[in-house]
Amino acid sequence: MAKIVTMGEIMLRLSTPNNEKFIQADEFDVNYGGGEANVAVSLANYGHDVEFVTAVPANPIGDCAVAALRKYNVGTKHIARSGERLGIYFLETGSAMRASNVVYDRANSAIATATADEFNFDEIFKDADWFHFTGITPAVSDAAIELTEAALKAAKAHGVTVSVDLNFRK
Repeated sequence: MAKIVTMGEIMLRLSTPNNEKFIQADEFDVNYGGGEANVAVSLANYGHDVEFVTAVPANPIGDCAVAALRKYNVGTKHIARSGERLGIYFLETGSAMRASNVVYDRANSAIATATADEFNFDEIFKDADWFHFTGITPAVSDAAIELTEAALKAAKAHGVTVSVDLNFRK
């Protein structure tokens, strides 16, 4: 099986239960995810050796995000513990003719403030076959642009195949 590296933001998802609207909900269901994290979990479920690269705060919420990945056999040794907060998104699941509604709260999240010097990309890409990221990652901040560029340069130097999901939303 391939060794695959994904990089991006893992976020806390707070969703309304039972297809309730935000205004109806008295509680939220908790989940952790994000495009690249979801890809990492799916690939690990297929038996691939997968490492997820991100930054999460050094607090109990960051610990929960890392644990959510570990329970699906996603490697977490290259997760930086930095920044002050985990990005959050709120999901109001649609029902019948009502579309889903998503509200993002990710300004100044750990990945948005992370810098390339927090990651050893030579170690990360050693023996890697594939690197995957999405267009959202470099779009969250100027620092994330630089981080993504550093990862791409290292992947190229190691001869790693790169894929990107531009995450286009019409």
